[in-house]
Amino acid sequence: MISFWRSQATSFISSTADFSLYGLLFYLLTVNYVIASALGNIAGAIVSFYLGRNWSFKSQDGNVSKQAIKYAFTSLSSAGINSTCIYLLTENTSLHPTYSKIIIALFVGITFNFFMFRYFVFKK
Repeated sequence: MISFWRSQATSFISSTADFSLYGLLFYLLTVNYVIASALGNIAGAIVSFYLGRNWSFKSQDGNVSKQAIKYAFTSLSSAGINSTCIYLLTENTSLHPTYSKIIIALFVGITFNFFMFRYFVFKK
């Protein structure tokens, strides 16, 4: 249970990095919302890997290269799921892209990311 709550804190911190870059790109630089979202996901993934390995799942003794490859696979899958779902939700409803991103980020974070990180990337 501790790893779940730590991973949620890690998710909050990495989501802050994600949303900060998304906001910069989308609102200030007028980058397309799908591209801004994908780039934000990548920034969040970098923060999340570091915190997940060293704090949430305390998996420093694992092979960092192997973990990084598994993490990259999981993060790319997550970014694809996020971007696709944000596009579908935004284009098929009247929701603003930022609200779609929040809804999808919460859903994917709990239903996909935690389980992949815990049982695939950082398993002991």
